[in-house]
Amino acid sequence: MLGVTVVLGLGLVLDGGTWSAGEAWREKRSAPVRDVHYEVTFNAASAARRTLHVSMRFRAEAAGPVLLSLPAWTPGAYEISNFARNVSGFDAQAENGRPLRWDRADHDTWRVQTEKNEEVIVRFDYLADSLDNAMAWSTPDFAFFNGTNVFLFPEDQDLAIPAQVTVQTEPGWQVATGMASTGRRGEFTAPNYHELVDMPVFVGRFDLDSLEIDGRWYRLASYPEGALSGRARKTFWEWTEKMLSPMTAVFGEVPWADYTTLLVFSSDYPGGSALEHGNSHIGIYNPQFIGNPILASITAHEIFHAWNVKRLRPSELVPYDYRRQQPTTLLWVSEGITDYYADLALVRGDIIPPALFYVITAGKIDNVNSVPPVALEDASLATWIQPADGTGYIYYPKGSLAGFLLDILIRDASNNLKSLDDVFRELYRTTYLEGTGFTEQQWWDAVQRNSGGRSYEEFWARYIDGRDPYPWDRVLPLAGLTLRADSNLVPRLGVSTDVDSAGVRVVALVPDGAAIDAGVRVGDYLTRVGDVRVRGAEFGDEFRARYARAGRGTPLDITVRRDGETVQLTGELRVEAEVRYAIEEDPRATTKARRIREGILRGTVER
Repeated sequence: MLGVTVVLGLGLVLDGGTWSAGEAWREKRSAPVRDVHYEVTFNAASAARRTLHVSMRFRAEAAGPVLLSLPAWTPGAYEISNFARNVSGFDAQAENGRPLRWDRADHDTWRVQTEKNEEVIVRFDYLADSLDNAMAWSTPDFAFFNGTNVFLFPEDQDLAIPAQVTVQTEPGWQVATGMASTGRRGEFTAPNYHELVDMPVFVGRFDLDSLEIDGRWYRLASYPEGALSGRARKTFWEWTEKMLSPMTAVFGEVPWADYTTLLVFSSDYPGGSALEHGNSHIGIYNPQFIGNPILASITAHEIFHAWNVKRLRPSELVPYDYRRQQPTTLLWVSEGITDYYADLALVRGDIIPPALFYVITAGKIDNVNSVPPVALEDASLATWIQPADGTGYIYYPKGSLAGFLLDILIRDASNNLKSLDDVFRELYRTTYLEGTGFTEQQWWDAVQRNSGGRSYEEFWARYIDGRDPYPWDRVLPLAGLTLRADSNLVPRLGVSTDVDSAGVRVVALVPDGAAIDAGVRVGDYLTRVGDVRVRGAEFGDEFRARYARAGRGTPLDITVRRDGETVQLTGELRVEAEVRYAIEEDPRATTKARRIREGILRGTVER
């Protein structure tokens, strides 16, 4: 073998077929940084490109590589999103404009070589085109983004590092966020990285107003201008004021100095969803949600999260690790029971009557029965991979129902002296306020203590770790309630679908269902089912209504779009027995059961 020694300008050495770049450059640990300042620019020019221009300025405290990473996920959205895929035009310079050498240390980490203790500026553009509450999205006059999308963090450094943020925009546009303002337009501070990325930002043209409630200020920002206005906006403020008191009563304190609600209404969005943050939340809704109590329910869910999951949370999620999945078996507590308390906030705040609370709860029973049986702990773990069998988010309704059952059982065991509220108060005090998360053992110990020592081992084995049907016939009467079941024959297509920008996509198929037997495949986009044109998520209701009186075996033509081509398929209608449930108050309930029922509905216990 020929041996050649070549010295290159960048210090790379080829010697006898070997290669070396120097230990300093390839060092995988980051040099420390301080004095961190971020700047995000969104104006008419960047809006035309649907991008945010981002810069990060800091002082490197030593020569050597600085490793800067973007998070892989946003807490509350339990999926790996790989935000780095939206970055383009990355560049690094020293304070005097001298270009700095950089490369990727891994798929979402940039390694910048510094030569001394000096100020460094990195810049990049971020694509804002995803209408998702964990992402970034823009229009010609508006954008929202999450901190996890755009704020780089230094690897191997304590994330307690404080930061300043400047949002640059057009003179007539606004900025809204939960971050603390410095008093100068578009300038904010965050005491550490965790809080920095926990505060989404609106920038552009939108409606913004404030209301003082019990000595604290609440902001409401909504896009587009005029979408949530007049009586509908007044109603939303009334809902917010009414739901806060019963939620605060559960934990005994309000943990924020102020709170910001950020709402986007878009006809392109098929439903409604939101994402919680420590002193704010962001929601995206179809305009049909305006004035609907469902909007109040989702809002209550996200506000309750400010206590349950943003502060009180499972030990596996403390602290947040933005580089990897953080699975826990307890999402049914963090998400599912939060959903139960959202319902309680509406009924305890007199936003909805008890009869509607029963309807909502019965609907969750129907929802759980519509998917394959799955253990709550399993569903909590599996959500990270979004199972295609329809169980990916079932820990929401099923966990909510588990919370309802536990509330009844705790009240019954304690003679209505204790409730699920007491469990949350205890864990909030003994774990969150002590700087830790709670374990599964701590959860069940608190449930047992507040039940006067009653064991929940069988309950856990059958209904949380197991897949047994919930014991409604045994537990509901303890709260003066009964469950009525009505059975009907309904047409079934046998698909699970999701709506994206391309249409209604098949994500799962039921074995022996009409769709799979006709040749429908996962990944197909439904365009027509029989006489029903598939235009959105509501096509299932139209299909069932149209074929409600048709018999099994009725010919059923299905049209799908597959790999850009239209495919015509022929199948037969399937009908199945569908059981619908209703919860009713029992007029013959015992005095104790009536007290428990009223305690749940009003948030009270016996004193």
